[in-house]
Amino acid sequence: MNKKHIALAVVLGLSVIAYLFYKDFDTDTFSGLHFSVQMLSGILLAIICFVCQNAGMMWRYRLLTEQCLSWQQVFRVNVLCEFTSAVTPSSVGGSGLIFLYLYKEGMNIGKSTAIMIASLFLDELFLCLSCITVICLVPFDTLFGEAAIVTSGVKWLFFLIVAAVALWTTLLYIALFHRPQWVKSILLTLFSLPLLRRWKNKIQLLTNDLVTGSQEISRHPLRFWIKPFLATASAWYFRYTIVNALLFAFTSGGNQALAFARQWVLWMISIASPTPGGSGLNEYMSRSIIRISFPMSAPPC
Repeated sequence: MNKKHIALAVVLGLSVIAYLFYKDFDTDTFSGLHFSVQMLSGILLAIICFVCQNAGMMWRYRLLTEQCLSWQQVFRVNVLCEFTSAVTPSSVGGSGLIFLYLYKEGMNIGKSTAIMIASLFLDELFLCLSCITVICLVPFDTLFGEAAIVTSGVKWLFFLIVAAVALWTTLLYIALFHRPQWVKSILLTLFSLPLLRRWKNKIQLLTNDLVTGSQEISRHPLRFWIKPFLATASAWYFRYTIVNALLFAFTSGGNQALAFARQWVLWMISIASPTPGGSGLNEYMSRSIIRISFPMSAPPC
C-alpha cells in the first residue's frame, strides 16, 4: 500500500469528522454533559463490545486456519484487515487482502486464498440473511422513518444492494461448494460485454481465486462451517451494539431496538460508498439514525 494513499485516506476521514463536529458543535449540549454512572457504564460497554467484535473475527480466522495460526498471529491479521477496511473504498473492503496477510504469517497461497474467499462468503451470508430478517420483522415506515437522508431513492438503493448481495452470496455458494468452473464461465462471459469489459482482468483473477478456494474448501463437511458462521455473526452483532452502547452513554430515552435495526440500512448503503472506509456517508447517516431513533433524547446528567 502506498504511504501517500494511506495518508490521504486518513486526512479525508479526519477532515470529514472535524467538519461535522464543527458544524454541529453546540456549547449548550456539551455543557449539559456530566459524568454519571450511566455514561461510564455505556462507554465501558462500548469498549467491551469492541473487544468482543474483534475477538469474534479472530476466532473465525483461528477456525478457518484449523488453528494453524496462534492467537497472536490472527490478532495481527485482524488488525491489518480492519486497517485495510478503513483506507479502502466501502466499509467492508478489508477481506480482499486477507490472503496476503495470511501468506505473510506462513500459510501457503492456496489455503490463504481459500480462507479469503470463505471469509468473504461468511460476511456476505450473514449480511444477506440478517437484512432479510430485519426487513421481514420491521415495517418499512418504521425502519426508514421520515428523515431526509432516507428518501425513496435511498430506499431503492438499499433494496438494490440487498438484492445484489443475495445474488453474489448465491454465486459464491455455488462456486465454492458445487460448480466453480460453471460460475467462472458465467462471470467471464458477462464481463466480456462491451460495458463491462474494462473489469474483465479483475474478474479473471477473482474467478481463478474462486476455483483455487473451492478445491481447498470443498473438503470440509457442512458441520465445519457452523462455528465460523457463528463467529462471524457474533462479530457483526457486537459491531452493531457499539453504537447502542454509546447511545446509552450519551442519551436518554429513544428506541434502542430501532437504532439497532437501522444500522443494517447504514451498513448496506455504505457498501456502495466510494470513500475510504465508507467515511463521510457513514458519519452523516449515523447522525441521522440517532436523530430519528432518539427524537426526544437528552444528555444524561
